[in-house]
Amino acid sequence: MVDFFLDYLQLHGFSKGQSQLFMTVVMAVLSLILLVASELLTKKVLLRFVSVFIKKSKTRFDDLLLSHGVLRWAAHLIPPVLLYNIVVPVFQFYPDTIQVFQSVATLYLTIIVLVALLFTLDAVQDYFSAHPVSRRLPLKSFIQVLKTIIVTIGSIVVIAKLLGKSPVVFFSGIGAFTAVIILIFKDSILGFVAGIQLSTNNLVRVGDWIEMPEYGADGDVVDISLVTVSVQNWDKTISTIPAYALISAGFKNWRGMSESGGRRIKRSINIDMQSVGFCDEEMLKKIQGVQLLKEYIEKKRQEIDAYNAQYVFDTSVPVNGRRMTNLGVFRAYLVAYLRQHPKINDDMTFLVRHLQPTENGLPVEIYVFSNDVEWANYEALQADIMDHVLSVLSFFGLSVFQNPSGGDIVNAGKSLLQASTQQTGSAY
Repeated sequence: MVDFFLDYLQLHGFSKGQSQLFMTVVMAVLSLILLVASELLTKKVLLRFVSVFIKKSKTRFDDLLLSHGVLRWAAHLIPPVLLYNIVVPVFQFYPDTIQVFQSVATLYLTIIVLVALLFTLDAVQDYFSAHPVSRRLPLKSFIQVLKTIIVTIGSIVVIAKLLGKSPVVFFSGIGAFTAVIILIFKDSILGFVAGIQLSTNNLVRVGDWIEMPEYGADGDVVDISLVTVSVQNWDKTISTIPAYALISAGFKNWRGMSESGGRRIKRSINIDMQSVGFCDEEMLKKIQGVQLLKEYIEKKRQEIDAYNAQYVFDTSVPVNGRRMTNLGVFRAYLVAYLRQHPKINDDMTFLVRHLQPTENGLPVEIYVFSNDVEWANYEALQADIMDHVLSVLSFFGLSVFQNPSGGDIVNAGKSLLQASTQQTGSAY
């Protein structure tokens, strides 16, 4: 067909060069029209049809591909592919030009594929962000690594085409620049390795409560990226921690507490040791009216009476034999009170114990676990328990050790002054 038109033009007075130029211009115009038509057909017709089909489908991933513009960029693939193949017949009389246009088409195609892949990875990240797997694996870190690799490969291909070299030459020369690459991407490499270790060992997930005092971090993990881990602290500030610091420096993860279904309550109250003493019959009679202690008092009384009778102790002297103490009965009350509390987890460690006495009194520690791990509910439960403990101390004849305040000193001074005045008056 082309030869026929060339012969026709030459018969009508065109030279061979003019005929070839004319045919090249005509085919170039027709090719341009074809390229524009394919672009419009793809974007205006095919892409719209696919968009309508995607919006009607129940699959979420194709909606993300559409919203991230992946399909829009994929629609640009047809023109450079057509251009790459159509320049051969169009510029057949100018072979040097073919290589130029094919290089331009290759560069355009490479950039489109590169951008489409990056947007596809964004869609994949959004898709899995709502999936349970995103809580166990730092997908954002892996996707950022893939993006880095894709951009690196794409850049090498583009540079190689611009310089007219084979991309293989550049890839083979990367080894010589390994040290420079490692220096430039040090944080990324360390972060990627740390991300693999964190995910493989399941050390941290998005949503975990972690503590790293050296970075001022105490709150929930909201993002795990290739280089950093973002923590929203309880005061709503954001702490950014290098990913590799979680491995090298260590951190505290409260996930185990959340998953166990119990949160530790470890509180102590200092008892004034001067208020500790034996229980007399009057006190035992009063305490026996406490429903939580009724059974305990009866069993304990029988046990003590049997023991004292066996060894024939003279119980008229209080220090002879065994006796119940107000502190011991108080501890028994705390155990019974906490055992019947609906918010205490009986399946976990349960202790009411003495700690080492100090100059500030004798600490009695409550070491139990609540069955509600929510922070506000947990704190309210602790407060309720301690309120109750402080309120019932006086019932057992016990008092809390407390350093004297300004009011105590003033009252003591008034008492001394009043006593001194009374003594002076009686002397006269």
